[in-house]
Amino acid sequence: MADHYHENCQALLGSLSEYIDGELPPNLCEEIEKHLEGCENCRVVLNTTKRTIDLVRVEPAREPIPDDVRERLFLRLNLDDFLEQKK
Repeated sequence: MADHYHENCQALLGSLSEYIDGELPPNLCEEIEKHLEGCENCRVVLNTTKRTIDLVRVEPAREPIPDDVRERLFLRLNLDDFLEQKK
């Protein structure tokens, strides 16, 4: 059963962007929603992705992010390489 969910998780994550944008056919959306009902991990990924998109769409902050906060964020998101390029 765990392998079945793992395969479904991979398929869902591959279609996540199209699902959020409403670009998938209704039958595929139904399959994804059924999977989401039983998979907490995928619900978390979906909700986090939606929140991230919402944050990006919001007007940029007027004050720059403090360096220590920016550094912790980039490290948490595994963007270490990008962080080093910006220095």
